[in-house]
Amino acid sequence: MSDIVTIVLVAIYFLAMVGIGVWASKKIHNMEDYVVAGRSLGFWVFTLLMIGSVCSGMSLLGVSGLGFKFAWPTIWEQIAVPLSIAFCIIFFGVKMYAVAKKSGYITVQDYLAHRFESNTALRGLSAVSGIVVSMIYLAGQYTAVSIVLMWLFKIPHLWALLIGAAIVTIYTVIGGLYAVSWTTLVQGVILIAGVLIMAPFVIMAAGGFTHVNEVMASINPSNVDPWVAGGVFCPEYVVSFLLLLTIGLACAPHVINNVLAVKDISYFKWAPIIAFVVYGIVMFLLKFAGFAGMSMVKEGLIVLPDVKNASDYIFVAGIEYALPSVLLWGILGVIILAAVMSTTDRLMLTIGTYFSWDIYKKILKPDAPDKQVLLVSQLSVLGAAVITLLMAISPPDMLVWLIWAGIGIMFATFAVPLLAGLYWRGATREGALASMALGLIAALFFGGLSYFKIQLFAMPMHFSFYAFVISLVAMIVVSMVTKKTSKKVLDETMTGWYIRR
Repeated sequence: MSDIVTIVLVAIYFLAMVGIGVWASKKIHNMEDYVVAGRSLGFWVFTLLMIGSVCSGMSLLGVSGLGFKFAWPTIWEQIAVPLSIAFCIIFFGVKMYAVAKKSGYITVQDYLAHRFESNTALRGLSAVSGIVVSMIYLAGQYTAVSIVLMWLFKIPHLWALLIGAAIVTIYTVIGGLYAVSWTTLVQGVILIAGVLIMAPFVIMAAGGFTHVNEVMASINPSNVDPWVAGGVFCPEYVVSFLLLLTIGLACAPHVINNVLAVKDISYFKWAPIIAFVVYGIVMFLLKFAGFAGMSMVKEGLIVLPDVKNASDYIFVAGIEYALPSVLLWGILGVIILAAVMSTTDRLMLTIGTYFSWDIYKKILKPDAPDKQVLLVSQLSVLGAAVITLLMAISPPDMLVWLIWAGIGIMFATFAVPLLAGLYWRGATREGALASMALGLIAALFFGGLSYFKIQLFAMPMHFSFYAFVISLVAMIVVSMVTKKTSKKVLDETMTGWYIRR
């Protein structure tokens, strides 16, 4: 498949991304420029950055792969994931942006340290937690990059990982959020146009929507139900699934930090609905393409590779059958790479920022000059790339499980401290520390039980829900018995039961 046309198309795409990084590097003068793009993002750059930060390897490969594996009971994902962008902007972004502009925050840890009067303990715990969950999530993105490059060029998994990581690392290191936001603008346009054009061809090649549903029902009648009683996607799991994706993604470090970089708060008025509609359409088309893939495999039209994560190849296999043109395969490769890299670069920048700004600058070496902190951030991005590459060498059976694990830990760790911090004046420093620490520990514990299929007790809901409940209880109980935050800080951070004043 790796003909000269495909090589040229992918090479042009990679060179364009690096070129944007070189251009963006000229705008970097300090850490604020590197981390929040000088708070200069315009409406469409910001909106597509939000879509790109949420859209990932899960969207093109994981969503279709999940649809192929579990059919209609997974459809709730198509509502929850686009909704997470709106949730983030409305419930986190509006208030946090207003406070950040006055206080000069460049990371969400700056807010948490201010709100809970904990510049060392909570900032450090939050930064470490953010780095850990971002690296788990990032390993899933590298797996998706590898799948695409292996399919296009028939190269080994390790070589595919190295090539993909090298390109993303280069433009992220040199260009910061300027590079990430502008590459995401290009990647977002490529992704949206590509899915709108190609997914319908896969569905039609499978015989059309009605035929696909008939075939899925013939395989298993529960394939066309909204949930499966007693199965993986039982009603209890669906409820936890909606909370996981809507709130978990909304409070993900690489997503929420985007709200600090926007130029004008008025953008928050239309960005949520536009992002929800655009990304919702893309998600539904990808899910339906996964359904079509199930029909194609059943009828012998396509054969998936003999690998443990074969379902993640369903979208590319469907395109290969529906559009048997080598030129189109190259274009598809660029589309999928655009989707995956739009999240990968944001995660890498988040890891580098949290280590350099929140740990190195704010805790270890407060007198470090900006240039030194910037260098540490760039070196941190390189370090994160190496570590997550090692994690991605042996991927799980389904890409989506790794992605959900990362989101689940984010949900259990960050949701309660952020929501309580913004809206409950009774939340205290000790409550936030207990909530975040116990949420992280519980998520790792329950996640381990789930991943290794250890059944100590029945767990009908996603593992993150149990950890979230522990985090919530810890916040309430500990806050009720510890010293309250000063009224001055509560007023400075606009804490209270309102979104905007």
